[in-house]
Parts: sequence; structure tokens; C-alpha cells
Amino acid sequence: MTDETPGATGATPPPSVESTQMLTALVQLRGALQAADLPLETPGVAEHRQARADMVSQLEDYVIPRLMTIEAPMLAVVGGSTGAGKSTLVNSLVGHRVTEPGVLRPTTRSPVLVHHPEDGHWFGQDRLLPDLERVSTPTHDPEALQLVPSEAVPQGLAVLDAPDIDSVEERNRTLAAQLLAAADLWLFVTSAARYADQVPWDFLREAADRSAAVAIVLDRTPDEALETVATHLARMLAARGLKDSPLFTVPERTLPPTGLLPPDAVAEIREWLESLAADAEARAGVVRQTLEGAIRTVARRTHQVADAAAEQAETHERLLRGSEDAYAAALEKVVEATADGTMLRGEVLARWQEFVGTGELLKSLENRVGWLRDRVVNAVKGKPQQAERITVAVESGLETLLAEHAEAAAEAAAASWSSLASGRVLLDEAGEDLSRASRDFRRRAERAVRDWQSEVLEMVRTEGADKRSTARFLAYGVNGLSVALMVVVFAHTGGVTGTEAGIAGGGAVLGQKLLEAVFGDQAVRTMATRARQDLERRVRELLDVERRRYTDLLEVVGGSADVSENLRQAARRVDDLRFAQSR
Repeated sequence: MTDETPGATGATPPPSVESTQMLTALVQLRGALQAADLPLETPGVAEHRQARADMVSQLEDYVIPRLMTIEAPMLAVVGGSTGAGKSTLVNSLVGHRVTEPGVLRPTTRSPVLVHHPEDGHWFGQDRLLPDLERVSTPTHDPEALQLVPSEAVPQGLAVLDAPDIDSVEERNRTLAAQLLAAADLWLFVTSAARYADQVPWDFLREAADRSAAVAIVLDRTPDEALETVATHLARMLAARGLKDSPLFTVPERTLPPTGLLPPDAVAEIREWLESLAADAEARAGVVRQTLEGAIRTVARRTHQVADAAAEQAETHERLLRGSEDAYAAALEKVVEATADGTMLRGEVLARWQEFVGTGELLKSLENRVGWLRDRVVNAVKGKPQQAERITVAVESGLETLLAEHAEAAAEAAAASWSSLASGRVLLDEAGEDLSRASRDFRRRAERAVRDWQSEVLEMVRTEGADKRSTARFLAYGVNGLSVALMVVVFAHTGGVTGTEAGIAGGGAVLGQKLLEAVFGDQAVRTMATRARQDLERRVRELLDVERRRYTDLLEVVGGSADVSENLRQAARRVDDLRFAQSR
């Protein structure tokens, strides 16, 4: 190549209003895509994550930088299969060795960009491929881009030698795809032995889908097979939407010590590239074709990511609802069990019977709960130690009740999550068995119950501050009256049925009569309501801690429904500007 006809590389003209608007829209689209991280393992999410990453990379590596520097030289990226002769072709086009062909496979080295010395300022790190460090000497660091100035390359054109697209080393493949996505012109190099391979055609199909400018070089082909292979390759290109792509052939030749192909072997390719470099309008046409195709494709594919984000939000909601419903049901059952008389069974009921007396008193209560208050009160034989036994029985019963329903809620929430693949992944990564209550739940439940009992005791003590000297208050004491209040709370709804109805229900009535004898009707109702509300609050707090083991996992992964709509709005904005500019 020569630089006889330099391209237009003067000062960059100020951007038009349209290009500024498009640039803003594309930056917003990039932000929307970056926010859509798709954290849940929904069906097909791996493909959508890769598509999202590819689009962000193309916006950052090519679309946005190219739109900002539309007058920059056209970048022709030379890519292709392993052993196709890419580096040899680049060296032969330039006329001297600027990039080292890989002798051993896979070869890991930095990509090499050859440009005219006057065009060097276009390829700083703030422009093309900003993630790659700029170096001036050969290196095996795939994170670097080697810049090689050469007078043999005309102004307005740069040639980049990329790694193999089918390299066995993943980093090479990834870098090759990144570089090809940053090309204005894709110069695909293949050989008679590799031209039908699937991997190159996957790249070429993507190029056709986005209307990218592509030229094909059939390299290292024996003379006797050249016409046959070239004809077959041309038919394949036409069938895949690339019939207008130039097809060049380079026959198989024994390389001299210089490692360069004879000038006539690459003359047609060199002349074609030089003509593009010399014709500013043709060069701009190639850039516009590829750039507009890339913008159109990114906007279209964004809607697919938006669909995936919407599915993520729906899955997130299902997981959230599954855990919240499980613990809401547990709270409802605990509240019901602490108000319908369920607690007035077993040990609690036995200790209460000891406190209020047995025999004729309870038998009479079953049939004559309307006894005069004083007659009932005077029959109670409770002692301080008996009140303490009730307190212990209540504590044990409540702790067992709470543990039972916490375990049931954890199991129900885990079952709900396990019905979804994303839920199973979150459960596996939780770091603990979420299908069981927390290891410290019983300790926290014990503390909560004791705190509630202390609050009930304090409530009775405060309410009876001006009654401490009365005979009735002294007869039952603070402990006795507090256990009576607990019994009243536990039979709030009167839900006990069967043979226990008379005993437990009557015992609760007796507890209420005891309290009314000391405090009066209204005060008892107020204290019972406060005690019930305090108990419910403590139970809710306990279960909320358990529930947050699930919901905290969801907060980490996000799942906002806004992500999908933000993606669609950003893509529509880009499309609107494209259509306006086309008119």
C-alpha cells in the first residue's frame, strides 16, 4: 500500500444536532443495558446475559467512539480461522513484517493495529477499544493493543490483525469477537481447508444480520482447487445474505525467507483497500453502513433483553410472594393459636387449675359462670409459687408453638422456591439450610416470650399502682394477676371446643373475674388488648427475621420491573432518531 492519496483527516467538525442526540440516546441505552444484569437463573438467561454483554461491549468499543469520531480512519479488522494466514496476509499487504505469524497453536499475543503515522492520534486509549492498553512493541499480553505506524498504509485506513476466532484458548476467541465487533470493515480470511467450518459462518451470519461491511479472502488455496472452492464459497455467501461482499483469492505459495507473499498474490486486495482509502465518500459509506447496522441491531436485540428482564421481574415477584406468604401464614396461625384457647391446654391448663382450685369451683363455673364476683374471687386458693409454675408453663408452650410454626414456614418457603430453577440456585448459594428455622431461633423466641411476660407483669404492676394496699391485690399479688391476664389473652376468641370448652373457657372467665375484681371491667379490657398486641408484635418481629433470610437474597439480586421498561424506552428512543435521520 502507498499513501499517495491521503484521506481527509483534518480537525474533527463539530457534531450535528442529530448526531449529538443519537450519541446521548446510545449512552442512555448503554446505561440501561448495564443495569439489566439478569441475576436470576431463569430459562435461557445465559444466552441473554451474553447478548447483553456483547451489546454493551459493542457500544463501548465501537458504536459510541465511532459516532464521536466519525471522521476517523476506516478500521479494517483481519480475522479468521486458525492457520488461515491472517498475519502473513497483513504483512504482505503492508510490504514488510509488522506482525508475527503464530508458529505454535494457540498463539497468545496482543492484536496489532497498523496505521499511517499521521493517523496515530485517532487510536488513543480514549477512542477505539478503550479497555486495551496501548503499546508500541510486540507483547503476549492480550489486554494490550500494539500500534504500528507505517508509511505503507494510506491515510484514512488502518488494518488490525486479530487473534483466531476459533482458538482453543477462550481469551483469544473473546478478544477476536470483540475486535471484529469494533470493525468498520471485516476482512475475513479463510482457507480451502477451513472455509466450510461452522465458527466463521456464525460470525459471518452476525455480520449479515447487522449489515456490516464484509470482504472475504480465500487464502492458501492450491491452484487446481482455486476455481472450485471459490465458486462454492461464493454460493455459500449468497445463500447467507452476503452476495454483495467482495471475494478475493490468494493461491497457495511457498513463502520466501521474508515471510511475505509475492506482491501479485495480494495486489487485488491492496488495490481495493487503497481505493477505499482514497475515496472519502466510499470510505464514509462503508463506515455508515456498518455503524448504522450496528445501531439498528443493538436497538432490536435490546427488546429481547427487555423480555428477559421482564421474566426476571416476574420470577423475582413469585419468589418474594412465596416466602412472604409462608411467613404471613405462620404469623396468622400463631396469633390464632394464642387467642383461641389452644394455649390453655396441657401443662398450662394443669398449672392454672392448681392456681384457681379444682373440684366444686370449676364444676360450678361450667354451669354458672354468672356467679357473683366476690363469691368467685373468694374461692381462689392461688399461691405465689403456683403463679410461677404457670409462667414457666406459658413460656415453654409459647416457645414450642413459635418453633413449630417457624419450622413449618421455612419448609413452605423453601418448597415454594424449589419449584423454580432460580429459587433452587438461591437456596443452594444461601450458605445455610433455609428449609429449617435459624439455628438461634429458639434462643430468640425464648427471649421474646420472657420479654412479653415481663411486659405483662409491668403492665399489671403499673395499673395496680394505686391498689397495692387493697386486700384483693395483696391476696393475688402481681405474679398471680399477671398470669390471670395471660390466661385471658389466650382465650380471647373463645375458640376452644369439645370437652375442654368448659374447663379452659371457664378458667379464662375466672381469670377475667379475678382481674375485674381488682381493676374493673374497662381496665381489664384495655390491658388484655395491649397484651395481645404486644405479643403479636413480638411474634411478627421474630418471624420477620426468619423471612428476611429469603427476602435479603432477593434484595441482593434485584428484580425491578422498571429495568424492562427502561430498556424498551431507551431502544425506542434510538429507533425514533434513526427513522428521523433516514427521512
